Amino acid sequence: MSGRGTQERKGRQPSARELAMDILTRVEQEGAYSNLQLNAALQRANLSREDAGLATELVYGPISRMNTLDYFLNRFVSKGVSKLQPWVRSLLRLSLYQIMYLDRIPSHAVVNEAVNLAKRRGHQGISGMVNGVLRSVLRSPDKLVLPERLGPAERIALEHSHPEWLVQRWIRQYGEEAAEAICRANNEPPAVSVRVNTTMISRDGLLGEMEAKGMDAVPSPLTPEGILVRSGGNMALTGWYRDGQLSVQDESSMLVGDAVGPEPGMKVLDCCAAPGGKSAHMAELMRDEGKIIANDLHEHKQKLIREQAERLGLDAIEPVTGDALELAARYPAASFDRILLDAPCSGLGVIRRKPDLKWAKTPGDIEEIAALQYRLLESVSALLRPGGILVYSTCTIEPRENEENVERFLRNHPEFAIAPDAPPAWEQLLGTALSRGGGVQILPQHFHSDGFYIARIQRLS
Repeated sequence: MSGRGTQERKGRQPSARELAMDILTRVEQEGAYSNLQLNAALQRANLSREDAGLATELVYGPISRMNTLDYFLNRFVSKGVSKLQPWVRSLLRLSLYQIMYLDRIPSHAVVNEAVNLAKRRGHQGISGMVNGVLRSVLRSPDKLVLPERLGPAERIALEHSHPEWLVQRWIRQYGEEAAEAICRANNEPPAVSVRVNTTMISRDGLLGEMEAKGMDAVPSPLTPEGILVRSGGNMALTGWYRDGQLSVQDESSMLVGDAVGPEPGMKVLDCCAAPGGKSAHMAELMRDEGKIIANDLHEHKQKLIREQAERLGLDAIEPVTGDALELAARYPAASFDRILLDAPCSGLGVIRRKPDLKWAKTPGDIEEIAALQYRLLESVSALLRPGGILVYSTCTIEPRENEENVERFLRNHPEFAIAPDAPPAWEQLLGTALSRGGGVQILPQHFHSDGFYIARIQRLS
């Protein structure tokens, strides 16, 4: 990024497009997380609600559609997109994204904004190149069409903007139609859902308050504690959130707490608990009676768990710090009624929330994390009492991390089996979600919620 541009920005309010361009450049150059960069930038900038929305769209959209944008830009950039300076590449991507995907913004306005940005940031030659490329795009809309004779994986990868290796993998695992549906769903905006803290208020009671304020909110069809908020702004900025009456959580994630099925007075272990949403849900289901050991590897995340519990008025949660692989040495064998292993994973079920994930992951990452998951499952299972339930869950759709780990564990440990009774909430999943390895696999297109795997394992003896 040019020093001249940095100096000029001091004391000047960045536009939505400039803010987005800077974030996209940092994400590419530094490997920064787009969601963290965006949140920090929006807090610093004094953008209107409309401009903040545009900046958000111009960060996530170009990341989501990156290989499609580059495919078409390479038809107009003589030396190739990869040879451009990172900030120029980001500027062209977000400009082409607006032309291709945002009908509400006039194309001539997109070009003018891009040229002005290029003039402020670089020399005249760069602004001229940006102007030339984008005006060529407008003159040649026929060049923004994919060839007809692409193979299935390449077509899906370019049409829905995913790495081709990942599309090929999903075609093998789920079939071409489902693989395309996964990719399509990953480019849709995530739904907004909240979990009601039923120790404070009923779902019907909170729905009534939301409706009284003119919000469009409906009960979740998947989970009894969930509410889908169709319009209402950032729910984490509401009084209900501040007062502990709700938490922001995806519907699929809520199903994990329901699967654990903790009862008042039980002793529960949450092995990888941060930031604490599932621990809090379980404490709410237990009516805050009993104990939940909420463990996480990182000490600074213990604070997040504690703050979550305090906000929700929950005393049953005891945050601890440590390696989950060492929990079996820290607590007596067979000492927990319920165990939740919400394992670290590739995150391939939450791409619509974290679009940079799909460009960052490799097949090697999947193998590495799957090996760790299995070690965790073997280790913490020793802490479950006979008759108790261990829930293994991930936010990925990768079989290597999900049913293959569970099936391997059950083969090697005949004292465990898939729990015979499914939670009532799972009845809503029948006929749509997939039954895999004794667990349930939710794909992103099934309910417009996150891709999740959940298996309930019971200790027999």
